[in-house]
Amino acid sequence: MSTRREFLTVAAAGAAALAVTMPAKAEDMADYLFVQTADAMVFDKASNKLTLAGVSGQTLFFSDRPDRIAGNMTTAAFIPFWSTGKNSFLSDPPNADLSIMEGKELKQVVVVLKEPELDGDKLSYTVDIVEGEMPESGADISVFIDIIGMPRTPLSYAGVARRGFRRAVIY
Repeated sequence: MSTRREFLTVAAAGAAALAVTMPAKAEDMADYLFVQTADAMVFDKASNKLTLAGVSGQTLFFSDRPDRIAGNMTTAAFIPFWSTGKNSFLSDPPNADLSIMEGKELKQVVVVLKEPELDGDKLSYTVDIVEGEMPESGADISVFIDIIGMPRTPLSYAGVARRGFRRAVIY
């Protein structure tokens, strides 16, 4: 059985090999949710700065029915969603659910993510806490990020990964 890392590597390689250019139409849009993982986090309450340490180099994405598209992109490629496109996160910052292990206790905090900064394997966000209490530190972090509309075309990350994902798994 393959590991998740091997699967992601195969999917990314297949996606890169299948990239072609095709213009996107408005009806070819899908809504994507994103998942980021990290080894640890610290939160500076004074500046509302959340820093993820040991963040994965890959950000996973998936869409809901009827599309059911899944794939991954580099975390560095995810950051420009705050500054590019008419439906960017800059104009409408996403909500996110943080799942944080604090000792043996799971904490969940809902936040609004703003101003991402990636520095090596550290990713920082300025956050507005919507619900829950943010611990000062934690481990085994999963960040489930709200939707953004993206094209389904092979030019998009999603379109490329969808085709590579299907070929890597089904065929």
